Amino acid sequence: MAPIVTSLATLINQFGIGAVTSAAGIAPSGLTATGGVISDYEVSGTYYRAHIFTSTGTFDVTGLSASLPNNVDYLVIGGGGAGASDNGTTQGNGGGGAGALRYATGQPVSSPGPYAVIVGAGGAGNIPVSGNNNPGSSSSIAFPSPITSPGGGSGGYYFNDPGGAGGSSGGGGAPGGNGGPASGASGGSNNSVSPATGWGNAGTSGSGSGGGGGGGAEAAGSGRNGGNGLSYTIAYGPTNPVTYAGGGGGSGPSPGTGGSGGGGNGVQPGKGQDGTFATGSGGGGGLNQNGAGGSGIVVIRYQIGQLTAAAKATGGAISYYNSGSGMKTIHTFTSTGSFASLPTWTSGTPIEYIVVGGGGGAGGAGSGSYGSGGGGAGGYLTGSSTPLSGPFSYPVSIGAGGAGGTKTTSAPSNQGVTGTQTVFSLASSITSYGGGGGAGASSTAGTTGSPSSASGGGGSAANSGGTGSPPQGNPGGSGTSSAYFGGGGGGGSGPGATGGNGATTNGGPGGTGTQAPTTFRNPATFYDPANQWYLAGGGGGGLDGRASPPNQGGTGGAGGGANGTNATTVNHALQSTGGGGGGTSGYGGATLGGNGGSGIVLIAYPS
Repeated sequence: MAPIVTSLATLINQFGIGAVTSAAGIAPSGLTATGGVISDYEVSGTYYRAHIFTSTGTFDVTGLSASLPNNVDYLVIGGGGAGASDNGTTQGNGGGGAGALRYATGQPVSSPGPYAVIVGAGGAGNIPVSGNNNPGSSSSIAFPSPITSPGGGSGGYYFNDPGGAGGSSGGGGAPGGNGGPASGASGGSNNSVSPATGWGNAGTSGSGSGGGGGGGAEAAGSGRNGGNGLSYTIAYGPTNPVTYAGGGGGSGPSPGTGGSGGGGNGVQPGKGQDGTFATGSGGGGGLNQNGAGGSGIVVIRYQIGQLTAAAKATGGAISYYNSGSGMKTIHTFTSTGSFASLPTWTSGTPIEYIVVGGGGGAGGAGSGSYGSGGGGAGGYLTGSSTPLSGPFSYPVSIGAGGAGGTKTTSAPSNQGVTGTQTVFSLASSITSYGGGGGAGASSTAGTTGSPSSASGGGGSAANSGGTGSPPQGNPGGSGTSSAYFGGGGGGGSGPGATGGNGATTNGGPGGTGTQAPTTFRNPATFYDPANQWYLAGGGGGGLDGRASPPNQGGTGGAGGGANGTNATTVNHALQSTGGGGGGTSGYGGATLGGNGGSGIVLIAYPS
């Protein structure tokens, strides 16, 4: 149960919410709520708190305001549709459409309570032959009047395959497949008004040997190019606008580009570019493999009295928290940016940091094959810097999670993909490597993290897990070669957190992640809702689904690791945690492996 706030001091210490004293001595404060990543900022003398959800969670309102409006503004974007692909023809494939985008102000919140937030996954990528069947998933907020944004439609496969319908629709396949219809209302530059169905646009038709571009939130696809997205300041304030929901580009001899806001480029030859995670953008069409759609995002904001402190630097989501050693300013990066000093930076101030790489994808499963290995967690590093003097600007690059393995029994294409490294470029760069991919069902060993210092993915059948070593990670567990062939769990980042071995009755559990230092344990924000303040947990291994009664996939490690399954379902790791994807089973039908979670960077300094 959430603590009852009994005083302004408690409010500041626990939730980082500041106050301004009026002439009458009243200290106004806004809603009291938790969930997602917190971002506090000023807009022309009015102060706001935004809760940014890059993964499914809960917006938990524990108290209403007596002095400020109990209203919230919201941005809800569905997952982007995947592009299409084929296995060698020179004909083009369509790009994926962006997820529907809904933005509105003044949503009343009349009572406390938990409100479920669902963030839609992007359509699956890395598939050799794919068309019009990998749309994005819906994002939503369960307010009394639920708010839902459908996922984007997937691109059309050559020859003449139409693009899939969605929030924005996918582009058609060559030579003349039609772009699908958009389920969102037409977008445009007037983004202060939100139609009931949200914004979306149609993908364009394929033509000649090229696939059409997917629709974006602002505009329809144009030729092979994806439609552009729309820009908003709701997450980080007016000085840090973010563009979302761009359409994916189609492939062909002259591939199209993705729309602004994270749409993936079409690629030929080769794999289509993925849509950017946490933007709801469409994936690009490809010649051999398709680009995945970007996952969606939900942002909820409301007015607060005043910021607790003034930030001395820019970059990421900025919040304030007193962990007992004085007020700290925390910058949370869930996407690439820069940590840059302001003129108010105090010369010689040290910083604390956490840097987490992208988690590995789990192995996929062909029809009838055994349990696959879970993905390894992204590398985890924490520490403090020497005192910093301004001016400075240090780039932050957030690693993407690895894609899950494909629906085949053939190695290595059924292996999960290694996550991408995250880099905080101080004078001496801090690099956390991507977690290793899990083994495909009945194939090979789990892959090693990149390089071996990150956690390894779980193995399958009689194969071992990938290697990994401290301080960034640990090895994955081995699969078993008897009975129902449990896959090994991916290694976690915690001390000694090797992934569990698969068994005849269950997939191996993912290794436990690492709990953030006390500086970063603000009760108003968390990363893995079930395991507050943990990051970089390994994914659970899958299990053959033929057991009766059904047995269990392995449990994902605390810190965003996804649970393994024993059915034709898939569990993705939580975004912005570096968790590993969940293993699966091919019994009952071929199944993709779970995707790894993207990385994160946290930076703190005295306020």
